Amino acid sequence: MFTGPLSHARARAHLNATDLHLARGGRPVLTGVDLTVSPGVRLGVAGENGRGKTTLLQVLAGTLVPDAGTVHRSGTLGVAGQEMPIAADRTVGDLIDVELAQVRAVLRAFDEATIALAADHPEAAQAYTDALTAAEAVDAWNADRRVDVSLAALSAVTDRARPLATLSVGQRYRIRLACLLGAGHDLLLLDEPTNHLDADGLDHLTVKLREHPGGVVLVSHDRALLSDVATAILDLDPTIDGRARLYGGGYDGFREAQRAERERWETAHRDQSLERQRLAQDLSAAQNRLSTGWRPVKGTGKHTRATRAPALVRAVHRRQEALDAHVIDVPEPPLRFQMPPLEAPTGATLLRADDVVVRGRFETPCSVLLRGGERLVVTGPNGSGKSSLLAVLAGTLAPDAGTVQRGRGARVGLLAQESPPPTRRRAFEVYEAHAGTEGVGLARLGLLPADTAHRPVTELSIGQRRRLDLALLLAARPQVILLDEPTNHLSTTLVEELTDALATTGAAVVIATHDRRLLRDTAGWPRLRL
Repeated sequence: MFTGPLSHARARAHLNATDLHLARGGRPVLTGVDLTVSPGVRLGVAGENGRGKTTLLQVLAGTLVPDAGTVHRSGTLGVAGQEMPIAADRTVGDLIDVELAQVRAVLRAFDEATIALAADHPEAAQAYTDALTAAEAVDAWNADRRVDVSLAALSAVTDRARPLATLSVGQRYRIRLACLLGAGHDLLLLDEPTNHLDADGLDHLTVKLREHPGGVVLVSHDRALLSDVATAILDLDPTIDGRARLYGGGYDGFREAQRAERERWETAHRDQSLERQRLAQDLSAAQNRLSTGWRPVKGTGKHTRATRAPALVRAVHRRQEALDAHVIDVPEPPLRFQMPPLEAPTGATLLRADDVVVRGRFETPCSVLLRGGERLVVTGPNGSGKSSLLAVLAGTLAPDAGTVQRGRGARVGLLAQESPPPTRRRAFEVYEAHAGTEGVGLARLGLLPADTAHRPVTELSIGQRRRLDLALLLAARPQVILLDEPTNHLSTTLVEELTDALATTGAAVVIATHDRRLLRDTAGWPRLRL
C-alpha cells in the first residue's frame, strides 16, 4: 500500500455523478446514472457492447457533456481511453511526458518556489510550502521510477527515444497504462485496460489497482479483473425501470444480486401477463354467452329472454373495461440463454487425434481423446497453436503429421475466434438455413431478441454476431463442442450462463481460452498445455 503524503493526499479524490442522461441519434445511451467514487472505491462498469460504458467514461472525464445530470470531480484525474493522446510520429518519451504533464508542472513549480525562497522574495515561504505539499501529494520525485517499474512489469518498451510509429498498438497502450499507474493520480478512469496484456502484465495491473489509495472507475469485460479488483459494480444492462444499477459486494455480490433482481423482474412480468390472459379469456367467455348463452331453452317465455340479454351485455362491458384497464407496465425482461439438450453416447469415442502436428503452429506432437460428456481445457501463450489444434479437431485444418478420427456419425461443432464475413441476409434467415427443419428454433435459445434477429447480419454489433455464431453452432446439435476463446465480445451475464450450461451438457466440450475467470470456473477440468 502507498504510505506517507501520497496516501493522505488521496483523501481529496472524489467523483460524483447524478442522474446522467445522454442520447445519440435519438437512442437513449445513458438513462438516470448515479454513482459516487471516493478513496478506496474501485467501481467496475459492466454491460453488453453498445450499452454506453465508454460514453460514461467520457462524461465522467469531462470530454463529453451529458444531455442532463451533473458530474463533480475533486483531485487529479488520469484517463486511459481507447484513443491515444499523441500522434505516432512522436517518441516513447513524448508519450510519457504527456501522461506525466501534471507531475512535470508540479516539479517546475517546486523548483521555482525553491529559487524564490533562496532569493528571500516576499511570500516565498508560503509559496514554497504550497509547492512542497503539491509535490508530496503525487510523490512527484518518484513518478518516473514508478513508471519505469510498470513499463518493465507490463513488458512495454523502455527506450524513451524509440518512435511510437515503430511500435504495435498494443505496445503503445502498455506504455500509456504504465504512465497512468505511475503518475500518482487521485482518480483513474480505465477503459478495457487488460487489452494487450500478458499474464504477468495482468498480475501487475491487478496489484497496482488494488493498492491504489484513490478512486478507480474500471470498464472491462475481464471478469477476473472485476472479481479481483472491483469493490462495487455499476451495471448498464437493461433493468425493470430502465435505470442503471449499482451493486456492492464486488463482482460476486453483483452476480448474486443481479440474478435475484432478474428473477423478480421475470416473475412480475409473468404475473401481469397471466392476469391479462385471464381477463381476455373472461371477456371471450362473456362474448360467447352474449351470442349464444342468453337464448333460453325451448318453451321459455319472451320476457325471460328480454331480461337476460341486458345482464349479459353489461357483463361483456365490465370485462372489456377490466381488460382495457389492465396495463402490463413491467417491460419484457431480457432473454436467458437456454442450452438445447445435447446428448452423446457415454463412453463411446467421439473424436481422437494421435500425434498431430501443424508446422509453424505447434511442432510438438499432440494427442486428444474425447468421449461423450468429457471435458478439456487447452491453454498456452499466444502463438502456441491453440486455435490451430481446435481447427484440426474440427476438420477445417489438415495436420502435417498425425491422424484424426471421428466416431461413426459423431457431430463436431467449432466456435471460432472470429465471426465469418457478415451477410446482408437477416440473422434469422441465416440461422434457419443452417438449422434446417430439425434444428432448435432461434427464439428458444435466448440469444437474440426478435427485433435483432430480423436485422441484416451486417447491421449487428460484434457481440450480436458472436451470439449468432453460438446459435449456429448449437443448431447442428453437436456431440463435440469446440470453443475458441468463447468469452470474446460476450456480456458477463451470457458468459456466466454459458459456463453453467457447459458444465452439465451431455456433449463433450473442449475450450481454448486465456480468460482467467473461465479458467478458474473450469479448474476441475483436465488441462492440455501447448
